[in-house]
Amino acid sequence: MMKRMLMTSLSLVLALGLAACGNGNSSGGGNAVEGTGDGAKAGSGGKTKISYWTGDRHDADFVKEKVAEFNSTNTDGIEVELVVKGDDFDTALDLSFQTSDAPDVIRVKENTIQTFYKKGFLAPIDEFLNDELKAKFPAMPDLNEFDGKRYSLPNYGTTMRLVYNKDLFAKAGIEHPPTTLQELVDTAKKLTEAGKADGAYGFALNFKSPGSAFGRSARVVAEMSGYGGFGYDFKTARYDFSGFEPIINAFKQIRDDGSMLPGVESLDIDPLRAQFAEGKIGMYMSYSSEPGVYKNQFPAKIDWAAAPVPTIDGTVKGASGFLGGQWLALSSKSEHKEAAWKFMEFMYGDQVLTDYQEKGFGISMVPSISAAAKTPDVNGIEGFLPNKYDGVWPVYPSVAPQGMKSDDAFFKYMLNGGDLKAVIADLNKRYNAALDSVIANDGVKAEPDAGFDPAALGGKFAK
Repeated sequence: MMKRMLMTSLSLVLALGLAACGNGNSSGGGNAVEGTGDGAKAGSGGKTKISYWTGDRHDADFVKEKVAEFNSTNTDGIEVELVVKGDDFDTALDLSFQTSDAPDVIRVKENTIQTFYKKGFLAPIDEFLNDELKAKFPAMPDLNEFDGKRYSLPNYGTTMRLVYNKDLFAKAGIEHPPTTLQELVDTAKKLTEAGKADGAYGFALNFKSPGSAFGRSARVVAEMSGYGGFGYDFKTARYDFSGFEPIINAFKQIRDDGSMLPGVESLDIDPLRAQFAEGKIGMYMSYSSEPGVYKNQFPAKIDWAAAPVPTIDGTVKGASGFLGGQWLALSSKSEHKEAAWKFMEFMYGDQVLTDYQEKGFGISMVPSISAAAKTPDVNGIEGFLPNKYDGVWPVYPSVAPQGMKSDDAFFKYMLNGGDLKAVIADLNKRYNAALDSVIANDGVKAEPDAGFDPAALGGKFAK
């Protein structure tokens, strides 16, 4: 499985992501439709109308500008409608494919492209790729390419860090960000005490979507501590969530201590960012989208920085998952695939990708772009630069277990208590049953790798 990572291709570039992964870039769960052309209906004014759906908000204004530019300059009569979804992006996309409203172009990510591919949402783009494009955009099996066919081209990568309020740290007399889970618990308590008069709390996560919250926090703590961030053990080729026990207990302790921002169960990522920018949150964990967010979306009124996330015991035994390598994909239901590809080709043009980096939305994973584009001058960027602990983990076999997913089960325990060991035992049983099913029925391969060393993954992108 490790052979499928194409590390040699990725190591050609220094890939820093300022753009978020997962569903973590939405606000309020609402939807925004940006009609940037003249026609209100498909085919109006003799135009070929296509739609592009994305769940990202941090770069929405930039993308809107580029869509408008494409609409006003293309000579093929193509009109693109930009649809920005919230945390309901995946659900809305599922529904759209059950009706006649599926988009033509889809924003895909490292944690969604495999699922979308298996559901039949994506169309291969090989027929549109010449040798020059194939060489320019190095593909990663299981991330851009499935069964020998390409479904997306790379744009940027992203790192994950602990984001912290330096002003509140100074007020609490804390000199350094935490490096262990116990320090995280203790620091959250001290920050809450120091910020009490101003209504500030030590820690927060966007638990309106437990998958998004744990995906940017517990996942990377586990990976840095040597455990698979999605509960999959590559050495045994089985699911084992036991490594999450101290992590979830630490988060629960922070909440039980009153050191977590009240109302996190309904907190989305953008409202969290807004409160952090106002100085109401001491720490949270997130992707390298944050420097761009606090420059463009929520100008920070505080001095802040980013640091590596803590590990379970302060020892780094793995690597912080380096994410990215996808951006746009072609919908299998599109009735205008050639028009959709022309829009994708425009968005993957040198000027758009260069602007994307230089305006602070991400540093490209495309070698020719990363070599020529300037590093953005954005406050906080230095904390997100790839370091010796950032690395690409192998692709794990995705399964759909019966019953509650791991993120929801962990958050339920955080809220209500109970027996976490029993919760983990139940997760292991259900996830491995689902794994056995996809191995037997869907041809999924899961082979043990006794020599797998998570600590060897790091440092491939550091200068």
